[in-house]
Amino acid sequence: EQSCANNPFTVFVDGANVAYFGQGKVQYSQIKLMVEELEKIGEKPLVIMPRKYTTKKFYLRQLGIIQELAPKEEEVMNNLIDSGKCYVVPACCFDDYYYMIATVTNQNPQLSEIANVDIPQGEDGICHPRLAGLRPIVITNDQMRDHRLALMDPRPFRRWTSTHFVNYHIEGYENDPWEPDRKVILFPPKTFSREIQCNEVPSEHSRKAWHFPVTGWDEPDRLCIS
Repeated sequence: EQSCANNPFTVFVDGANVAYFGQGKVQYSQIKLMVEELEKIGEKPLVIMPRKYTTKKFYLRQLGIIQELAPKEEEVMNNLIDSGKCYVVPACCFDDYYYMIATVTNQNPQLSEIANVDIPQGEDGICHPRLAGLRPIVITNDQMRDHRLALMDPRPFRRWTSTHFVNYHIEGYENDPWEPDRKVILFPPKTFSREIQCNEVPSEHSRKAWHFPVTGWDEPDRLCIS
C-alpha cells in the first residue's frame, strides 16, 4: 500500500547498505544525508530498512557487539517512519527482496507515467539534472551476489541492475558524522545500453536495423546496419 499511493516513489534506498557504508556500525546520519540529497534533486525516496535496525539496541554480528542508537539517530529514524519515508521490513524477511520487487511493481495504474517521471524544481528552486535509469531506481552498492544466480538468468538480471541500480559514495568525516557538508555522490546507470540492439525500421516494418556499440566512440553513438 505504501508504494501504491497516487504520488509514487521514484527511488528506493537500501537503508542498511547506506547506513553501513564506510562504517563498522549503523549510521542514521548517512541515511539522512542520502534522503536529503535525493529530495534536493527532485526525487521521492523511500528507505527500505530491516526491523532489526529500527530498535534502540541491536546486535552487530561482524563486530560481535551490541549497538545502541543515540537519541539523535532515534529521532531521524522515527521522523522517517512517521513521515512515510521509511518502510520497515518485518523480522526474518530479506530486505533485498522488497526493493527488488518494488522496482518492477506497478505503483500506479498509469505505468507510463511512472517510467517517465518528471523531476520538478528542487527546494533551491533549480531543476537539477534527472538521474538516468528506469523508475523506480534503487540506491545501493550491493553487488547482489546472493541473488544473482538464484532469481533469474544472468542476462535479464544484468539488464535489470544496469537500468535500475544507482551506486553512491558518501564522504567520510573527521569528528562528527552529522557534519552538514559531507558530500553524497551518485553514480546513475548509463543512459544508453552497451548491448547490441535490433529494431524495426519505422517506414519499412519488414526490415530490421541493428545498432552496435563501438569501443572508442562516444556513449550515444552506434554503428547502424540495416
